[in-house]
Order: sequence, then C-alpha cells, then structure tokens
Amino acid sequence: MSVIEASSTTFKKGTSSIAASAITAGQDVLVLGTTNGTTITATQVIVQPPGGGSASAVGVIPFQPGAPTTSKQVGQIPANYTQGSGTIVGGTTANQATEAALAAYPGGIVDRVVQLSNGEYEAHNIGVNWPHHIFVNQDFKVIGAN
Repeated sequence: MSVIEASSTTFKKGTSSIAASAITAGQDVLVLGTTNGTTITATQVIVQPPGGGSASAVGVIPFQPGAPTTSKQVGQIPANYTQGSGTIVGGTTANQATEAALAAYPGGIVDRVVQLSNGEYEAHNIGVNWPHHIFVNQDFKVIGAN
C-alpha cells in the first residue's frame, strides 16, 4: 500500500493537530482516507502511541489465531444493540468514530462503522480478540466495548 498526502490532509497526535513534518520515520500512524487499488489518499493521519498503541495497557488482546475470544464487556452497551444491526456509515462520520475507537483501544483495525438506531455508533474492530465492538456516542466519545 502507498499513501498519498492531499492538500486537505490533516495530521494529529492524540487530539492535537500537528504539522506533517512532526511525524518521523518509523512512527506508527493510522491513515484514514479513500482507496484506489493499492493507494490510499489520506484525509487524516493520526500518530499512534509508542509500541503499537500500548494495547495491553488498555486491555486490548492482540489477535492470535486459534485463541479463544475473551468475553468481557466494559462501559455502556446500547440497550437495544444486536450484532449486525445498524446502517454502515462512511466519510467524516466514520473517520471520527474510528479515531475515537482506536484512541481508546489501539492495536486493532476498524473495518466498518455502523450507526445504531439510537444514533450512536459501533466501530467493528478486527485484528484483536477483544474488543470486537467499540461503542461511540454522537459526540464521538467511547462509551463501551465488548
């Protein structure tokens, strides 16, 4: 995969905006944008915490093939939530929900964001055994995970 920086690409470290020049070679980043073949045109580049996001510090369990999924729940899960419910969203909304989810639970990959019937979002997190679903409210604050 190759990444193209557009004139509108924004750069962040945590929730603070930074200049592209503040990112150094070898830093882990999350790139949000649109794909075309093997190229991503970046809309946002977010510097990740050192060590792949210190996943173990926030309870993320890296994916290990054949390992049983850890079953646990933290925070608030929407009362009427059922897996597979909701409407897939994209663009800025999906980017904001993804950014919030991965800031709280770094180490995975969000492959889709769905808006639930109550207006909140579920970020579907893969590449880790837990959390698989990260719930984000309308203000893009993480409220729970399972």
